[in-house]
Amino acid sequence: MIAKFRVFRAVDDSDGCDRYIDGHRRVLEAYGVTKVTSARADWRDDPFTYVIIAESEDQDRVFGGCRVQIRSRELKMPMEGAVAVLDKRIYEYVDAIGDYNVAEFCGLWNSKEVAGYGIGSMFLGRVAIAITPLLNLKHLMGLCSPATLRNSQKVGFEILRELGNNGTFYYPKEDLIATALIIKDVINLPLAIEKEREAILNLRNNPVQHSVERGPKGELQTYFDIRVNPGT
Repeated sequence: MIAKFRVFRAVDDSDGCDRYIDGHRRVLEAYGVTKVTSARADWRDDPFTYVIIAESEDQDRVFGGCRVQIRSRELKMPMEGAVAVLDKRIYEYVDAIGDYNVAEFCGLWNSKEVAGYGIGSMFLGRVAIAITPLLNLKHLMGLCSPATLRNSQKVGFEILRELGNNGTFYYPKEDLIATALIIKDVINLPLAIEKEREAILNLRNNPVQHSVERGPKGELQTYFDIRVNPGT
């Protein structure tokens, strides 16, 4: 299995946005989820939204993707609206951080074809965190499911216990639970386990690279070109 990772501003790659959106929609529908704030497409015309996708070697298939969506004057983060349904303090909390200082790691998905390779659970998260300081951000936030909480904590997120029920909410359906997360120090990542911290810093310092990973599903060759060109 070969996966190629790249980063682009939403406004710079309309086709890439379409392919990411289509893949995300298919995965959500497969799980019967139709009401997710991060699945809206109002971000695609936003100059402060960055999309990360994992593609096949021939770029014919998208295996997974996510977004780093910067909170701006024009567009709030998707999780703000989701959390506000149960706890409106989210707005005050994020306002205190300030526009352009924080982004949400959101819209994460991977296809069943690559389930078990870690593309969605680890690699996309590493890339998102690696590029965050390059976008002049101070914090990274997100919502995660119980299934991804452990891996989220491995890469440096902590539970935002000031909100909701000790950081948890019923979302996107009443029988599903989401946990609000934050990384307060995206430079040093003090809460990440050492292996993940080293992997993230390696990507940050070497944005074009190739590696071979071996896991339960077999060998995964990864190619990264995650150079970022921040917009103005």
